[in-house]
Amino acid sequence: MVPVSATDDLSLPGPPLPDVPFPDSAAELRAALLAAGFTADGLLDLLGAPAYAALARSETVPAERATRWPPGRTPPALATLTRLFLLQHAVPREHAEAVLPLSACLTDGWVREDGEAVRAVVDVRPYSGPEGQDWWIVSDLGCAVGGAAGARRAGAYGTGAPGSSRADLVLGVGGASTTLAGLTVPLDGGRVLDVGTGSGIQALHAGARAGAVTATDVNPRALDCARLTLALSGAPAADLRAGSLFEPVAGERYDLIVSNPPFVISPAARLTYRDGGMAGDELCRTLVAGAAEHLAEGGYCQLLANWQHVEDEDWRERVAGWVPPGCDAWIVQREVQDVTQYAELWLRDAGDHADPAAYAARYDDWLDAFAASRTRAVGFGWITLRRTDAADPAVTVEDWPHAVEQPLGAAVVEHFARQDFLRRTDDAALLATVFRLADDVVQEQVGRPGEEDPEHVVFRRELGMRRATRVDTVSAGFAGACDGTLSAGVILDAIAQVLAADPAALRERTPEMIRLLVEEGFLAPAG
Repeated sequence: MVPVSATDDLSLPGPPLPDVPFPDSAAELRAALLAAGFTADGLLDLLGAPAYAALARSETVPAERATRWPPGRTPPALATLTRLFLLQHAVPREHAEAVLPLSACLTDGWVREDGEAVRAVVDVRPYSGPEGQDWWIVSDLGCAVGGAAGARRAGAYGTGAPGSSRADLVLGVGGASTTLAGLTVPLDGGRVLDVGTGSGIQALHAGARAGAVTATDVNPRALDCARLTLALSGAPAADLRAGSLFEPVAGERYDLIVSNPPFVISPAARLTYRDGGMAGDELCRTLVAGAAEHLAEGGYCQLLANWQHVEDEDWRERVAGWVPPGCDAWIVQREVQDVTQYAELWLRDAGDHADPAAYAARYDDWLDAFAASRTRAVGFGWITLRRTDAADPAVTVEDWPHAVEQPLGAAVVEHFARQDFLRRTDDAALLATVFRLADDVVQEQVGRPGEEDPEHVVFRRELGMRRATRVDTVSAGFAGACDGTLSAGVILDAIAQVLAADPAALRERTPEMIRLLVEEGFLAPAG
């Protein structure tokens, strides 16, 4: 274990956050940001695609070059705001006055005076909503992306707040946040719970489609950032509650629970945004196991997670064992790292590589912890639960490192709808069903050039999970004939006639293939 000591610079105070008690206070700033074009599209136009992409990787040099302005000339408003809020430079007071309601921003604490210049107190990052909304994510300075390596310098801009520490600084938008937002099922009304809201990204997305949003976090500073994110983006206010996991919502049920939890499997709880403070992957297991009692019937729980690959245990069985009774589940592993790669990733995230001796000591501690738990690798992925009253819940666990087409929310709903169909449909009913081939399916034929018949046929979906499956020529012909007009049995009888095959034998052996094509989304019941 690596304790956070008084000599660890993560224990230094964090900067005070803006005090914006009324949404109207943020509305004036929002209007100024819009007027200046300080939006995701505006940044792309100003910086150009390479510099914009580099900024998302915490590489600022290209953006620095794009926003430099000759001395004595007034820069465009967008360049001033980019240097102020994203690059965290001091900008001349007269430049800030030209683009901001400066008096209000100083009073409310969005910026602070620095001699004849002003500096940002928080990172304000433009973010585009799923329907093109102009939103802004508020986080601690240097923490929009890139982890605690940026957090280490964040405290330099504030005087500190009682009880706060840089270990509690709040990250902004990153790859994990956008992945979860893309996975989230579409919702029309209903109640949403965001567990571990951080800077409020998932609550922001939920507010665009939910009837009511509750957001929780163990870190009070995160709740403050979430409040600012929602207010600055003009989104409905959320019910913000302090506490760990489901403690703040005891006895309550929701139509959708989302969580980008502190899932990192680490030997010490040094950084609140990533380290859950429980041994191994226990935090993720606890979150999954406790979700059922907070889901309304048919409700979904979606979260990102890490899990251990333990020696002599099947990771699929181990993670499937987390699923509580009364829930269907879809567990997808997207990546696996061995324990050395994993430790190196999160040591870099914390900036520990800057001190070789501390880096080596902490690296050793991570490997000791993994050896003690017999962990050989760590899986990254997502877990979706759906509350069901079915007697035989369906639990699907798969390793899928291949490219997917985001957003996947609709594909998640379709996955569980297919499970419902297959669960209630026996083989006789299956053959009586009229199917339709999915619109995004393409067919690839593999064989030697010049040969009349292919060695095999591959169906490939171009949307969603972008699955591919190998089928024989009979299956390919069957699927091609599924245009929503004839039942599966009628199509099989026609194929049997063409092939001079026994139709009864074909009907007997084909349902297994139909079930596979339905389960993977190549076929769907017409209508």
